[in-house]
Amino acid sequence: MVSNTIDAGSMAKLFLAGAKNLESRKEWINELNVFPVPDGDTGTNMTMTIMSAAKEVAALYDMGDLDMQSLCKAISSGSLRGARGNSGVILSQLFRGFTKCVKEYDKITIPVLADAFDKAVETAYKAVMKPKEGTILTVAKGAAIKARELADSGAEDMADFLKQIIDRAEDVLAQTPEMLPVLKQAGVVDSGGQGLVLVLQGVYDAFLGKEVDFTLGETVSAPTGRSAGANMEAQANADIKFGYCTEFIIMLNKVFNIKAELDFKAYLESIGDSIVVVADEDVVKVHVHTNDPGLAIQRALKYGALSNMKIDNMRLEHQEKLFKMSQKEEQPPEPRREKQPRKEVGFIAVSVGDGINEIFRGLGVDHIIEGGQTMNPSTEDMLNAIEQVNADNIFILPNNKNIILAANQAQAMVKDKTITVIPTKTVPQGITAVINYVPDMTVEENAETMTAEIRNVATGQVTYAVRDTNIDDKEIKQGDFMGIGDAGILSVGSAIPEVTMEMLDEMMSDDAELISIYYGDEITDEDAESLRARVEEKYGSCDIELQYGGQPIYYYIISVE
Repeated sequence: MVSNTIDAGSMAKLFLAGAKNLESRKEWINELNVFPVPDGDTGTNMTMTIMSAAKEVAALYDMGDLDMQSLCKAISSGSLRGARGNSGVILSQLFRGFTKCVKEYDKITIPVLADAFDKAVETAYKAVMKPKEGTILTVAKGAAIKARELADSGAEDMADFLKQIIDRAEDVLAQTPEMLPVLKQAGVVDSGGQGLVLVLQGVYDAFLGKEVDFTLGETVSAPTGRSAGANMEAQANADIKFGYCTEFIIMLNKVFNIKAELDFKAYLESIGDSIVVVADEDVVKVHVHTNDPGLAIQRALKYGALSNMKIDNMRLEHQEKLFKMSQKEEQPPEPRREKQPRKEVGFIAVSVGDGINEIFRGLGVDHIIEGGQTMNPSTEDMLNAIEQVNADNIFILPNNKNIILAANQAQAMVKDKTITVIPTKTVPQGITAVINYVPDMTVEENAETMTAEIRNVATGQVTYAVRDTNIDDKEIKQGDFMGIGDAGILSVGSAIPEVTMEMLDEMMSDDAELISIYYGDEITDEDAESLRARVEEKYGSCDIELQYGGQPIYYYIISVE
């Protein structure tokens, strides 16, 4: 018999079922992205976000000691830290609001669910600076309105309550093309909204008793890239001072203020290195390399119970890496960076491509987060980068519109440093922002100047189409090359140079002074020089810079200032 209340154990199962249902359809969600680019990632981002929480929930479930408070902490903290991309961040905020409400109850009833839906939507809308209707937000709001309507009318049947909520969510999802013309033109519904509906459908199926495989497989992982590979080789060729990579989560049962955090870090530094301690409300995530994991665990137990413990023998992994490396062509290791003294200002940039990474480093960026269009970094990636930069004030350059929310979320979670997110939406904007930093100005003055300067940068990127579609009044066939500007697709064709020049023509303005060309890893030096010659011939009055970017997927990234 189906119950009309939900306890902690049932809620854990329902959440895991929702996560598994989304994971199983993530590639379909990716294909719903409006732009037919090879890195459509809504499904991937939402899946990695919810699976980050699901792993914590599964760990609690396996321990068999579930209560609503600890379950809600796992869902909220796991999704917040694992959040990737706009869709993932919004999903994490929906979970955050939902769990804030239900954590106060041992059993969830229909009125409690209605309150939780309201709180979820309120929290998600607040997290987005300019909420746009016709998205996951609208679908969530539609579900919440229905939940409130049913609860206020005295609904008592939980199964019928959930079914009607999902029906309303599907109705709203079907209307999203009428709210966003770009969806209608592409002939798709909102991908984020569809992802949310899949989560709700998974929850409902499990509530009705459908069998679900709760085993969590490996989800999509971030690409390592050449930089990560170089770091691995450098580590493999170095002596390992501390042999055990130790990770765990502390479920706090006492105050863990800044002093306690500093004391704990100081203790970890006395027994190891590579320390990352990230605190969020009642949860602390810990990473340390040490020769005695037991000492770290014993100290952590003073603050609360532990979960998600993982200890890896790095010396054994070291031997495996040496063996694997002997099978490959040897590459020079990346120089090991010594810990720098504390400074006033530091920079973090999201970037991909050897050439672009080196440009950022040459401009003084302290830490590169590998990612961007091809893989949106998570909030936890941001937090780990912030931990690595030894500065009182840190500027973050997301360099992608789909990463800004994750950066903002990390900013809100950091207490011991001042974090400023410059809303750069493209790599050229990020480069312009760093160039316009003035050491003699205050953080606030620099933030204002950099934000103003990036508005003067127009960006275009050339890639290929992965499916047929019709968008921005352009008919696109699978395999076509596309020039994508800040506001949409500017050119389509069968030859990269022609598509690139047509895109540039659309980007030019009468007051343009500088054209910067960054060519990707599939473009030869000769082809890049040939394009430069064409640009100089047509726009000789502008300064023209050609640089190797090394970025994947995007043949050219071009900016006009």
